Amino acid sequence: MATGRTHRPATRSRGIPEATVARLPLYLRALTALSERSVPTVSSEELAAAAGVNSAKLRKDFSYLGSYGTRGVGYDVEYLVYQISRELGLTQDWPVVIVGIGNLGAALAGYGGFASRGFRVAALIDADPAMTGKPVAGIPVQHSDDLEKIIEEDGVSIGVIATPAGVAQQVCDRLVAAGVTSILNFAPTVLSVPDGVDVRKVDLSIELQILAFHEQRKAGEEAGADSGTAPPAAYQAGEPAASGDSAPSGGGSAAGGKGGRKGPDGDVPAVMPA
Repeated sequence: MATGRTHRPATRSRGIPEATVARLPLYLRALTALSERSVPTVSSEELAAAAGVNSAKLRKDFSYLGSYGTRGVGYDVEYLVYQISRELGLTQDWPVVIVGIGNLGAALAGYGGFASRGFRVAALIDADPAMTGKPVAGIPVQHSDDLEKIIEEDGVSIGVIATPAGVAQQVCDRLVAAGVTSILNFAPTVLSVPDGVDVRKVDLSIELQILAFHEQRKAGEEAGADSGTAPPAAYQAGEPAASGDSAPSGGGSAAGGKGGRKGPDGDVPAVMPA
């Protein structure tokens, strides 16, 4: 079976926009659910609703894949599952190394969605000698001194960082130097990487702060409705009511890259698939 070190997804060479690439996993998740129910075909409207996008955007996205559906019939579910999986590189094996086996790292190690989506947890790495040899989710933890050797032997090209913020950049540098070209970062810090290395950031505190903002906004609108007055102008504009408030920071944005360059989705943090 091919591994991630020798094969890359075809999306960039085909000129598929990054925004479309970011939506492909949403379509794949919806299509997989339909496939599991043995649904043979689906209309663009039904699939768009299941994926949470509008049907015009979905049809435009699929046009980049060369898939236009059949009028009056819709899209073949099984073929789309294969087509999107191929574009995302999920028809091959992607060995993944997870660095930092605390509570979060251990939870990620036990996440069953990796294997079903084309990813294999090749190794668990931690700097604590007391963790060495300890099985987590059935995989023995290995010491960080062996990181480079593990990456080379397992052909790893995707690294997951679940360490404290203070050591995340050091871990990132070692991963990159060893040949890792894609990093999923759970540490609450922005990583600097050279060109050619992709970083996706997951920051749960940012997501919670964004939800808190919306909760505050809804509370303000309800209070305005109860009093019979319109919400403050700041709320109407979609901004925090207090002057001088800024967007949630909470340990960085979804930026990656050298000098904190933005990732493919700008400042929108990556999220784990459901």
